[in-house]
Amino acid sequence: MSKRSESRLEEIQNLEPSVDEFRADVIEGLSETQKTLPCKFLYDERGSQIFDEICDVPEYYPTRTERLILERHARDIAALTGPKARLIEFGSGAGTKIRLLLRALERPAAYLPVEISREYMIAAAQDLARSFPDLTIAPVCADYTQPFTLPDIPEAEHEATLGFFPGSTIGNFTRAEAVDFLKVTHDLMGSGAVMIIGVDLVKDLDVLRAAYNDAAGVTAAFNLNLLRRINRELGGTFDLSAFRHEARWNEELERIEMHLVSLRDQEVAVGTHRFRFHEAETIHTESSHKYRIEGFHQLANEAGYEAIEVWTDEKKLFSVHALRARQES
Repeated sequence: MSKRSESRLEEIQNLEPSVDEFRADVIEGLSETQKTLPCKFLYDERGSQIFDEICDVPEYYPTRTERLILERHARDIAALTGPKARLIEFGSGAGTKIRLLLRALERPAAYLPVEISREYMIAAAQDLARSFPDLTIAPVCADYTQPFTLPDIPEAEHEATLGFFPGSTIGNFTRAEAVDFLKVTHDLMGSGAVMIIGVDLVKDLDVLRAAYNDAAGVTAAFNLNLLRRINRELGGTFDLSAFRHEARWNEELERIEMHLVSLRDQEVAVGTHRFRFHEAETIHTESSHKYRIEGFHQLANEAGYEAIEVWTDEKKLFSVHALRARQES
């Protein structure tokens, strides 16, 4: 990295969940009648790498479809904020889609990636700094579903705020959680801020099922990696060969659910805690809610946003929404 790039990459603000928080959430989830694990813990460094691989499998349409929409409308998005915008990306990952916006924005003031996987975020931020040496990059390692503070970017240095939440990650939340998350972003960015969100749409079930059960087994590896992480970080005794990945469509809630299915009766330890599994019992690890455009606009309105634009692909597989934060009384 050049000296110029290093001078623009700010010190990382580290609000990463602790091992104790990870342990508490795992024990709580595995103690429930329907065992669960928080999906945010899927994204350790290895999990984030596997997710990038998922985005490249032929069955997984969201990434390439959203990217196509962003390529077509990046300048439209840039026009919503004008020059000198600070850009906040929630769940920044590998930082690939953000490049489309950074190239379209007029003199962006700063880029603030927010990501729960610290090591993965560091590598992505360093790579981005090499590509945009004049851009101030101020990474934040945090659980972005919870209130947190942003690094100080003086008001004089930016004239607008643009939030970015791609990848249909909003679908990982229940609808109530999605409203709560959007309220967090509203409070963080302030009234007048523009929020760009990728939202997956309800569609043919064969397309949906294939996207989460790819033939190469990459999604299965992503799901099972969470058990590997528990073994490594929390002293777990999960036998990964005794569980299989399964993705289900929940018609009532209009969502894909990812589960890990126990292949036999077994007992597993996490530190000093022990958990019994019956054959075919599952751990629910992630949900991916699918939306209808009108329904998502109603949800955004509950969180204090007004819908100002929506773009879709020709097949109506995916949507990208532009929202503006209202002034709340």
